[in-house]
Amino acid sequence: MKFSTSLPGITRYPPITQDWEANMCAQDFQLVARTADELGFDSISVPEHIALPLEMVELMGPFWTHAMTAMAFVAGATTKVIVDSSVIVLPYHHPLVLAKAVSTLDLLSGGRVRLSIGVGHAEREFAALGVPFHQRGRITDEYLAAMIELWTADEPEFHGRYVDFEQIAFEPKPVQKPHPPIWIGGNSRAAMRRAARHDGWFPWLITVDQLPSCLEYIHSLPEFQGRTRPFDIAMAVATPSVSEDHRPLDGRTGRMVAPEGKQAIIDAIGRLQELGVTSTSVPTAAPASLTEYLENLHWVAEEIMPAFR
Repeated sequence: MKFSTSLPGITRYPPITQDWEANMCAQDFQLVARTADELGFDSISVPEHIALPLEMVELMGPFWTHAMTAMAFVAGATTKVIVDSSVIVLPYHHPLVLAKAVSTLDLLSGGRVRLSIGVGHAEREFAALGVPFHQRGRITDEYLAAMIELWTADEPEFHGRYVDFEQIAFEPKPVQKPHPPIWIGGNSRAAMRRAARHDGWFPWLITVDQLPSCLEYIHSLPEFQGRTRPFDIAMAVATPSVSEDHRPLDGRTGRMVAPEGKQAIIDAIGRLQELGVTSTSVPTAAPASLTEYLENLHWVAEEIMPAFR
């Protein structure tokens, strides 16, 4: 089992953010990243929104950083941990520009980039960026195909509805071959089909009880059965208690309901592992300070991770 953590202070999502995160400075971000790296966490996840619609601010908060910029910062502060765009809304980014950013960071980090993407849900965010919302699935598939062409072909050429290029040079290529892993976020059947064509699936708000039927569907797809590369499933031990549109299910906060105590958490991760999950994140009590956050990282690394390594 691989273990992921996040970088506090770069996203202020109301169900999980603490007040002290608003006061974090550059040295604090570096300290968290280096601590996770030194403790043996496998990845640090970096989410993203570009311009959140005002009607969604109360539920999701207005503070979201640019994923690739934050990932470059994390990669520069660390030596081993994978930096993961978990998740980035792919249609917001022109594929040539994003492919260049990913391959550049993969080179400079020594092959430590993972691209976790979704199709997005905030319709007015799409409008602000000039991207057609109702075509986001087709755009995503075409952008992924174009990026893979750029990463893998000596003389990239692509002719699609949204992307068209030929007779161009594209370097540097990524260090990871054939390209950095692509994980797909989302709960829909379309997201699962997309995941089966790539390297992993990152469900959102899927329960443990729902997971087996979802994986059965993914495994039944021809794209999955013909694959030769490893396939990862990333699922947190606990997720915020919110609906698909981020409204709190508990009527108040939407905060996570997680197993309590070391053995309960180990048992929950063991159950995920039995079902095929390969990567997870561990919930801890909401830290009241940066010091408590770092103590929680140490606790997970010292008390939980050894049970699976």
